[in-house]
Amino acid sequence: MTYVTKVVQWMRDHFSNPEMLANGFWIVVKIIIIYFAARVCIKIADKMINHMMSAREKSPLKFDVRRTNTIGRLIHNLISYTVNLICILLILGQVGVNLGPLLAGAGVLGLAIGFGAQSLVKDVITGFFIIFEDQFGVGDVIQIDQFKGTVEEIGIRVTRVKSWTGEVHIIPNGNIKQVTNFSTYNSLAVVDVAISYEADLDRAIEVLKETVKQVHEQMGNIVKEPEVLGVQMIGNSELKLRIIAECKPNTHAEVARRMNAEIKKQLDASGIEIPYPKVVTFVKSERAVMD
Repeated sequence: MTYVTKVVQWMRDHFSNPEMLANGFWIVVKIIIIYFAARVCIKIADKMINHMMSAREKSPLKFDVRRTNTIGRLIHNLISYTVNLICILLILGQVGVNLGPLLAGAGVLGLAIGFGAQSLVKDVITGFFIIFEDQFGVGDVIQIDQFKGTVEEIGIRVTRVKSWTGEVHIIPNGNIKQVTNFSTYNSLAVVDVAISYEADLDRAIEVLKETVKQVHEQMGNIVKEPEVLGVQMIGNSELKLRIIAECKPNTHAEVARRMNAEIKKQLDASGIEIPYPKVVTFVKSERAVMD
């Protein structure tokens, strides 16, 4: 008996049996239902991802478009692969494939990979949550342990931070325990100005108020007019006056330098002395006394 004859005989035996036809029909129906259910799950997940990405754009942590697209695509792929894998397993179960040995082999393989690459898995999981939770974004100034700088790249496994002196620190995500983000909210510039005891205190405070008001009008990084709080400390040879200014995120150092320069100019122009160490030398002259 040839192969074609065997196939024809098999089809005649199966398709002539009403019970087997009914079973085959319901198997096909179940497979179709499983397939379309998987497609619907993926569509719903895509809508949720798009909604989540739209909400992230309104977050105080600004996320660039490329990073947002990367997150959306990453989540879409994870959900799509998971749903498709479950769909394939369910379909194989419907056609009579024994899934027990298959799942057991996959479990052993996954366990072996997990033991062999624990640090890699930890880095990937931590990197995913850093991206998902918007803990920091590209361009933010952050500090991780002793490393402080601007975030150049956020990867699934590592984060690159460039310090202000030019060094690039590559930090595995699994080693990130605590992060300080300096770019989320406004910063505060604090300037202490020393004047001598002989200076007119009220006049000095008035000069400082006029100066910081001018600096506020000239600099866009200051969000509201600086405040002259008054005498902060009474020292051995000077009075210290404190000024605070609310600035845009991570601009307090620039604002403080500008205010220091302008305050020095205005104090000199107003004749108000800034104390500094002085050395006074007394020369004792002795005249011989003649008897």
